[in-house]
Amino acid sequence: MTNDNLSRPALFALLLFCLAMASWEIYLRNDGSDNAYDDSPALFAHSRGQVYHQKELSTIFIGSSRIKFDLDIPTWTSLTGDIPIQLACVGSTPLPVLYDLAKDPKFEGKVVIDVTEPLFFSLSPGNSRRPNEGLKYYHELSPTQRASFMINKPMEASFVFLDKENYSINAMLDKLELKSRPGVFMSPIFPRDFERTGYYRQSYMRPAFVADTAQQNKQKSIWKFFASLREGPPVSGAKLDSIIQTAKTAIDQIKARGGDVVFVRTPSSDFFWAGEQMGFPREKYWDKLLTDTGCPGIHFMDNPKTDHYVCPEASHLSPSDAIEYTQILALTLQNDIHWKFPKSF
Repeated sequence: MTNDNLSRPALFALLLFCLAMASWEIYLRNDGSDNAYDDSPALFAHSRGQVYHQKELSTIFIGSSRIKFDLDIPTWTSLTGDIPIQLACVGSTPLPVLYDLAKDPKFEGKVVIDVTEPLFFSLSPGNSRRPNEGLKYYHELSPTQRASFMINKPMEASFVFLDKENYSINAMLDKLELKSRPGVFMSPIFPRDFERTGYYRQSYMRPAFVADTAQQNKQKSIWKFFASLREGPPVSGAKLDSIIQTAKTAIDQIKARGGDVVFVRTPSSDFFWAGEQMGFPREKYWDKLLTDTGCPGIHFMDNPKTDHYVCPEASHLSPSDAIEYTQILALTLQNDIHWKFPKSF
């Protein structure tokens, strides 16, 4: 067969592929989908590599999904002139990231630690999986992986269909509403509009989720289901003391190099807040954490400007409330905690 005979089928196949991808992209955009990034270990590692700015020029945020939703990065940057670096991981404790920063002799910056009690005060290995994967990727990052990241991210910014967590074949299969059966557990499927992730790892709800009580109620039922899976009472006694002591040791290492650390309790509402108050009484957990570590804390219930928020699905702020909360958080850090930022506001 001649080269011409081979090139024509190849060209035809390429055209079909491009047409199929263009059709899929157009369909997704017409359906209201927007660009998002895969919140992968590679994206985490990229953010982890940005922590070496001067102390006055950047702030590191670690924690769980609440600070990923509740910190509006453009608002923070515009107000403070500071570079926010998001190292929180959904469904995870912040402690592995805290320990990693503490062990890094080059890090001497500002750290905001978001406290979601069921995750922070937990010894479950599963709650450390995501941060540990991200940290492992960062510390073992190869030149090939670095180059792949630089190529992939502009592509993800241009094409909706490259959203691996929502529109890859595996993701689409995972979102099929299949029931669990003996020996096979099917994890509940989050509403599609609940979470999107930006390049700087900020999570946000799409307007469709904020406006749709059916999606919100579905997400609430998922939270309640996950809560029902927890076994045993919250940690207390020697186990609780151990968690706080290891956090204090890491914080002391950061402070010894000139860094600053603040704990933040971001808003929750409805059954989530009620359950967290019952399972993790403030005086036994939050207050003890601040006292034993010697760190200041900012609790949403202590400020009349933040104690009234109603989270759409009881656990995370809507985008509009996140903007307001970010402004209040920055003002509190500047005026009450006396942190310095490039801009005075």
